[in-house]
Amino acid sequence: MSAGTAKPSSAAHGDPKSAPLKEIPDVLVDSRTMRRYSRGRFLGKGGFAKCFEITDLESKQVFAGKIVPKALILKQHQREKMSSEIAIHKSLNHPNVVGFQGFFEDEDFVFVVLELCRRRSLLELHKRRKAVTEPEARYFMMQLLKGVQYLHNNRIIHRDLKLGNIFLNDDMDLKIGDFGLATKIQFDGERKKTLCGTPNYIAPEVLCKKGHSYEVDVWSLGCILYTLLVGKPPFETSCLKETYNRIKKNNYTIPWHINPAASTLIKRMLHADPTQRPTVTELLTDEFMVSGTTPELQSQRRPLTTINNKAGSEKVEQKEEQPLKEPEQDSHLGDLLRQIISLISAKPSERAYARQEEAEDPACIPIFWISKWVDYSDKYGLGYQLCDNSVGVLFNDYTRLIMHADGDSLQYIDKTAAESFLSVRNYPQTLNKKITLLKYFRNYMSEHLLKTGANMVRREGDELARMPYLSLWFRTKSAIVLHLTNGTVQINFFQGDELARMPYLSCGSGPRAHSPASDQRHCADQLLPGQEQEQDILLL
Repeated sequence: MSAGTAKPSSAAHGDPKSAPLKEIPDVLVDSRTMRRYSRGRFLGKGGFAKCFEITDLESKQVFAGKIVPKALILKQHQREKMSSEIAIHKSLNHPNVVGFQGFFEDEDFVFVVLELCRRRSLLELHKRRKAVTEPEARYFMMQLLKGVQYLHNNRIIHRDLKLGNIFLNDDMDLKIGDFGLATKIQFDGERKKTLCGTPNYIAPEVLCKKGHSYEVDVWSLGCILYTLLVGKPPFETSCLKETYNRIKKNNYTIPWHINPAASTLIKRMLHADPTQRPTVTELLTDEFMVSGTTPELQSQRRPLTTINNKAGSEKVEQKEEQPLKEPEQDSHLGDLLRQIISLISAKPSERAYARQEEAEDPACIPIFWISKWVDYSDKYGLGYQLCDNSVGVLFNDYTRLIMHADGDSLQYIDKTAAESFLSVRNYPQTLNKKITLLKYFRNYMSEHLLKTGANMVRREGDELARMPYLSLWFRTKSAIVLHLTNGTVQINFFQGDELARMPYLSCGSGPRAHSPASDQRHCADQLLPGQEQEQDILLL
């Protein structure tokens, strides 16, 4: 495949959406250079493409691999779009543009090798933080403007600037990516006519089909700055038609607390008349961009994480959290129980498996999940291990005891939800039996059980999040349901064909858990010590 042509797979015919797609190989081979790449973890997906970490088997360099099935680009305009994206991206080389490393193809797929941005995109930042601080917004915008200035100087309009297409590497350098809608201006004054973009960021002249040029990127930059500072896009509504109406009428409101300099800049960028919008070069010298403070590139506090565990970070005084008493009856738990039983009993449609990759999105990874569990509720209670290797027991008397991952720190929660923090070396004698049982549970799970999600890499800052504990649990004929105090509901399905899967929590051929004794009150399926049950996990 050249930058100007794309060959469709000869085996693909008919409606590409209805035809089964070939499985992506584990090893990707560039037939021209014989370079081989090992396909790693799933990073995300776009319109036609899926993105994975790929490793050059010779150099061991790690890249992002954008993989497009040829069965989805059968039409001429789709192939031209793919070729245009490659040609444009291949021509670019700038610190604030995702690096293009190469491309190749086989009979079924087109593979594009790109610079890997491990810290994901500004969209993940937005989901975690909503509004960012003014210095952080200035930090991101300065790099973004430099990248867009480079594009415009090379007569390229991106046309799809949005949080999800702006990536961050390990050094928090910002990188513009995804040139699927990008176009090149062939002569001065040319106005493009294609209706394209993302609803919350699309400029009014595009919607009205008046012809557009570089100014549409400036409009999108204004939407991005607004979203960073306010926490939501300026024209966003629950109805697409209403969003478009607001864009056409230039109907948006800037909150009163936004810096006047930032407010003025946003208004300039979101001017209804594209000829009145500033150029990117002018934006770089705007009052908001040159005033105030901007974080250094290697700051101790990185904006993507809400908690910093680096030495030298500022300390914030926190008041001790008062324990909350558990209500005797939670009215919502009955509804939750009925919904979960209904979910487990229902047979999912085959189409659900086609959407499996949505559950694989790294953004969906929970901070905590239960990686092992042991059911001794006929005598003592349910023991479990969290993904951070802390161990807990929910006893039959509704008290809870947790041993942190360090093997020394203990946390005891009584029936009223009052918390006590102890250590293995210093605890009241009244807890002697429960601590002995806790150690038994821990030793049993360590020696006999495989860890669900053992290959998961936890995110920086996750280890400092407040550790949840098991709030309640129950079993049905086909699954065990575990509810953590942070709101996570985890469902471990037993053997059977009708399973809801979350592949991120796989372990070998599938996660396994043991139960050393049956719970005759909750489940008719008896488990003896040493027996194993295959499970798949669904986190809600």
